[in-house]
Amino acid sequence: MPANQRKRSLKAFKRYEKQVPGHRIQVDVKFLDLQTHQGTKIRRYQYTAIDDATRARVLKIYERHTQKNAIDFVDYLTKRFPFRIPTIQTDNGHEFQSQFHWHCEDLGIRHVYLKPRSPHLNGKVERSHGTDQQESYQLINFTDNIDTRKKLNEWEKFYNCHRPHSALKGKTPFEVLKEKLI
Repeated sequence: MPANQRKRSLKAFKRYEKQVPGHRIQVDVKFLDLQTHQGTKIRRYQYTAIDDATRARVLKIYERHTQKNAIDFVDYLTKRFPFRIPTIQTDNGHEFQSQFHWHCEDLGIRHVYLKPRSPHLNGKVERSHGTDQQESYQLINFTDNIDTRKKLNEWEKFYNCHRPHSALKGKTPFEVLKEKLI
């Protein structure tokens, strides 16, 4: 059969969702290219954690992309999420290497690496970064660190408490979280 007449086979994706809040947290970093009031371009890094069961998120911006900041972010998210975290899942980025890995293990959190070149396995956090771009960064003029951190906190609260999600049948992540914790 000629190549132009062959039918492409589409990969069948198996969707999964953990049932217990905190059972698996997907963590990733979104690179942000922002501008100062003077128009100077600056790069910042949004560290994102999303709960697999509820899609509740914790966000924090850093000026550098390092293991030290990834470790700080884990400490931050363990205080912010209202449940125990048995497992964190990350890609193989340099910020998630040995110091980060052993810090998670020391906290009693199993750290799981994704297979290389498999961003679809961290699909919930990757998709949430697309939502950030479409609904937050594209619409709001982020200009400096104070402004950015404040606006990111507002966006996180809106995302978790007020924004309905089609994957959650129109509920917010915190509505689903309350249901699952009862």
